[in-house]
Amino acid sequence: MADMTQHFVEFYSPGTFVSETTKKPIDAWDVDRAVEMSRSVSERYGATPYGFRFTTRSRGPDDLDSKETARGPMYYLGGVVRTAAEVLAGTDPDERILRANVKCNGYKRIIVNDNSWRFTAALADDDIVLPLPAAPMTDDDMIEAMARAICDEPNQ
Repeated sequence: MADMTQHFVEFYSPGTFVSETTKKPIDAWDVDRAVEMSRSVSERYGATPYGFRFTTRSRGPDDLDSKETARGPMYYLGGVVRTAAEVLAGTDPDERILRANVKCNGYKRIIVNDNSWRFTAALADDDIVLPLPAAPMTDDDMIEAMARAICDEPNQ
C-alpha cells in the first residue's frame, strides 16, 4: 500500500453543550476556499460556522489507519475580540459568569462571534480572526432556521 496524505477543513458551529463539527476534504490549506465552503455548512437548529481549522492526515505503507500529522490554528469567521481587562472592567450582570471564567482561568483575550447563535470562547495566541463582517441572524432568520430544522428532522 502506498503512502497517503489528505487535507481536511473542520468547521465549528455553536452547539447545545459542545460545538457541532463538520469535516470536509480540501485540496490544500486554502483559507479563501475554506471561507467559501463555510457558507454551505448548516448544523442543527440552523447553526452556521463561527470558525474552522485545517488538519492533515497521513498513512504510511505499513499503517492500518491514518493519523493526524499536522494541525493548524483556529480561524474565526469574524467576531469581536475583547481583552481580559475589558471583560473584567464590565458591569453587565449577564456577564458575571464570563468575568469569573476570564479571571479564574487567566484568559488574556476572548472572542464573541454572532454569525449565528452567539459563541464566546478564550482566544489562543495562535488563533486568527478573519476580518469578515459579522452578520448576526435577525429574529426572523432564527425563527425560520428553527422551523426548517424542526420540519426537516425526522421524529425520533
